[in-house]
Amino acid sequence: MGRILRIVNLGVAVLLLAASALIYWYAWRPLPVTSGTLRLPVGHAAKAVRDERGVAHIEAASIEDIFFLQGYITSQDRLWQMDALRRLAAGELSEIVGPAALESDQEARRLRLGRLADEQAASLDAADRRLFNAYARGVNHFLETHRSNLPLEFTLLGYDPRPWTVADSVLAGLQMFRTLSTTWKDEVLKQGFLAKGDPRKVSFLFPVRTGGEVQPGSNAWVLSGKLTATGKPILANDTHLEWAFPGPWYAVHLTAPELNVTGFSLPGLPSVIIGHNQRIAWGITNLHYDVQDLYLEQFDPQTGRYLYKDHPEQARLERETIRIKGRPPIELAVWTTRHGPVFLRAGQQHYALRWVASEPGFRFPFLAIDQAKNWSDFAAALARFTGPASNFVYADIDGNIGYHAAGKLPVRRTYDGDIPSDGNKGNDEWDGFIPFDQLPAAYNPPSGMLVTANQNPFGDSYPYRVNGNFSTHYRSRQIEARLKSKTGWKPEEMPAVQTDLYSAFSHWLAGQALRAYQARGLRNPALDPAAKLIEAWDGQMRQRTAAPLLATLIFQHLRRAAAEKAAPGQGAAYEAQMAPAVLEKLLTARPKDWFDDYDQLLLRVFVDAVEEGRRLQGHDVSKWDYGRYTELTLVHPILGRLPYIGGLFNIGPVPMSGSATTVKQTTRRLGPSMRFVADSSNWENSLFSVTIGQSGQPFSKHFRDQWQAYYEGRCFAMPFARVEAKSVLEIQPGR
Repeated sequence: MGRILRIVNLGVAVLLLAASALIYWYAWRPLPVTSGTLRLPVGHAAKAVRDERGVAHIEAASIEDIFFLQGYITSQDRLWQMDALRRLAAGELSEIVGPAALESDQEARRLRLGRLADEQAASLDAADRRLFNAYARGVNHFLETHRSNLPLEFTLLGYDPRPWTVADSVLAGLQMFRTLSTTWKDEVLKQGFLAKGDPRKVSFLFPVRTGGEVQPGSNAWVLSGKLTATGKPILANDTHLEWAFPGPWYAVHLTAPELNVTGFSLPGLPSVIIGHNQRIAWGITNLHYDVQDLYLEQFDPQTGRYLYKDHPEQARLERETIRIKGRPPIELAVWTTRHGPVFLRAGQQHYALRWVASEPGFRFPFLAIDQAKNWSDFAAALARFTGPASNFVYADIDGNIGYHAAGKLPVRRTYDGDIPSDGNKGNDEWDGFIPFDQLPAAYNPPSGMLVTANQNPFGDSYPYRVNGNFSTHYRSRQIEARLKSKTGWKPEEMPAVQTDLYSAFSHWLAGQALRAYQARGLRNPALDPAAKLIEAWDGQMRQRTAAPLLATLIFQHLRRAAAEKAAPGQGAAYEAQMAPAVLEKLLTARPKDWFDDYDQLLLRVFVDAVEEGRRLQGHDVSKWDYGRYTELTLVHPILGRLPYIGGLFNIGPVPMSGSATTVKQTTRRLGPSMRFVADSSNWENSLFSVTIGQSGQPFSKHFRDQWQAYYEGRCFAMPFARVEAKSVLEIQPGR
């Protein structure tokens, strides 16, 4: 028996040793070199200092060197994410993950993203090409010197990444453009409602200035010195994007001649996208302006012939080959009309998509933004920004604050763009783009405050037609209410506003349901506990409480009821971003042609919500937990799916607080992807956090070291002039 035990123990030891060797070789060995001396093909000596959070503070002697090093160091932490991102945009994911990605690849090919990236890369001006080339050289040097120890995902998927190109960086930008521009879906949805419903009621449900729910949203604001403790501006920004593992942002600090900027970059793209330099700070939110239009073409898919103003024209044919892991490749024919690629087919109808991203004249102004010294420099750089259409907020050390919308916004003189147009008639064509100096802007407003939370910034008297996925006013009004509640604001107080959980809409709607119930003057043992929940509720969409779940279910049932009234059979499909504001307007005005008795309607949806809640979480409403309803699991796209051990690389399930109408806009699909607070009185007081961590490497200590703080709404110091080095990598010229 003793001999058997010794053999078993020896076998276990051998297995453990073998497992340790495999982990070292495939997971530990690819971790980045962050200290010591490294020879790289740079023009002069350089340095990369990593701080406590793994953020690289890179110093170089030239612009070419700094962006070479940004490409190299970003690759150390995020190479697989970068490769997956360009594949996602180009429609090449199926080649490495199989048929599961085929639908996404087909959409990307129909959008022509890969071809657009090639065209736009070729059209870059000399200044932009200079930094894109330097970045690509940095990525490729890392690739070529690490072919034998690439990140674990490459080993698991069994492929080597191809060299990085300038077009790949453009692809990374186009993928963000794709994420933030989805109004074509709204056109299809509204058209479907119109085909089955009352046009007047459908138009009420889908006002022109609206869009699909839930769109990625963001918050940004800036306070002038008269509202802060230091007398200097404070800027705050938290961008809300789809959950991703690793997160979409990579913090970095770049220092070179005429450049000293820190903030958030997008893996795959040079420069800092959101951040501050020595003189100014800026943040960004999605403008949600409609930059896409569908055109119904009289199109023959066999010949590519179509009509324009009743005259035949020939579409251009491009053939795409999609490689699929484990299967034969498939061929895809992409036809492009004068309006754009034939992107969507519904029965025998074919729709072409016109999109600002496919317009010529791509520019990348972020180096100029990173170097801007004042509002004039900043605005001049923004004037070159082509998209995605965005709101920019601004602050500087001289005490100025500002706001400017930016990006190419189509001029539609004869139509709104909210439903597909007839491509043959030729009446609904873009008439250029709104001039930059006519876009919404503000500089040093008397209020001392500028707030953007994806709400509509275009006034009623704006001289151009406006359409977009604008958010409801609830987040922006709550931010303004919080910021107006006091003066003497400090940077460390901003995260509490960014994580505010009050939903004015949900609170109001639940109150309407309660009043409708109470107006009946009857006691119902099945509903009384739910009524008491609402009566005691403070409107906070907080996990571990029951009332937010009840309010959410009331909203969902009311939304379906209104949609069914407008277009029978479409109730489940109505998910419009403006739905809360539309329903508030409906319940406030109470038009007779919608419902005969609104109290009866509210009572019905209240009963339905209680019944659904009990089906979901049990009979005792006091034990309901909103956090169970909003529970989130962040799954690593590759490691998280490994058998037996995949869960070790995931986060969750965790209960979440917040909703689509709270400042902390949180759903199962999206949430804050970073938090940033800039103190222009002393940049060392600035704060930041990313969702998970700086590194995409699973055995790095920075793989998910920020998650708990992020989850709790805490931020970290954002060192600028005084960096406490945790590691120092000296870089010498050489090969």
